[in-house]
Amino acid sequence: METSAQQALRLGVELLGAEDPEDRATGCDLLGDAGNQHAEVRTEAATALVALAGREQEGCVLARLARALEYLDDPRSIPVLAELSWHPDPEVRVMVPNSFTPLTGPEPDGVAVRTLIRLTRDEDDEVRNWAAFVLGFQLEVDSAEIRAALWERTTDPYGEAREEGIRGLARRHDLRAVPLVAELLHADEGAHWHTFAAAQYLGVSELLPYLDEYEPDSFGVPEAVAACDPALRERQDADAWELLHAVHRLCPEFDPVLYQDRFEHGLKLGSGLPAATLRYSTAALLERAGGDPQRAAELVAAELVAADWRT
Repeated sequence: METSAQQALRLGVELLGAEDPEDRATGCDLLGDAGNQHAEVRTEAATALVALAGREQEGCVLARLARALEYLDDPRSIPVLAELSWHPDPEVRVMVPNSFTPLTGPEPDGVAVRTLIRLTRDEDDEVRNWAAFVLGFQLEVDSAEIRAALWERTTDPYGEAREEGIRGLARRHDLRAVPLVAELLHADEGAHWHTFAAAQYLGVSELLPYLDEYEPDSFGVPEAVAACDPALRERQDADAWELLHAVHRLCPEFDPVLYQDRFEHGLKLGSGLPAATLRYSTAALLERAGGDPQRAAELVAAELVAADWRT
């Protein structure tokens, strides 16, 4: 008896062969949803969609096909999406950036990244916007070419694409973004929460006067203020350092270390042992412990005892 996933796969593949373009588009949706929810049919769904891409002519179908590929995480999608990025219909091109997100590795000059860089210069506003968002805020890749593409967007006449260029530079700790983030924070309509995250990435005191314009408990504001205020940051660093030593006293075999991810903000507590997988945000851990580094270390020790932390 067929499972629900197999039924969805079979029906989706059947619809891809329909005469009506809307039926084929529905088949793409069905295969994307099936693969997203059921890993066991992902490969077959991707195979069917990649085959359809080689013969489909209708833009409405290709747009839905590109969107479906986002959920299948199949490397065979990369050349398909790269080809679709040249499609004359912007409704097709605009679907490409998000679909690249799960397929882009750490290489800053791969096909996906090169395609996204080109799409940040697309003639269509929304295509540029989504390409800049994915390149700047979704992917953990960096290079001079990526920064150049994001910097170009900081003067984009389309406001949303401009904001994505600014925030993408901020996420790479590029100080050219500081006055531009300040401008976004000072806008009459207020700032998007992504802009508070951009301020947090930059972590410079020049942004404090602009952050002070917002309610202190607004979403994203406390974290941005904590990153930009030198006194608060010094206190956080001191607490993290005390936490590190407390964990080392309780669990020296864990070999605790402090580090910060390149594309994130805030210190992390982890292990210097390659096999260890437990990681903690020091800010979140200290919050759980009521701000007490010793109590936070005891929480870590208890979790290490309860877990096989070397795997």
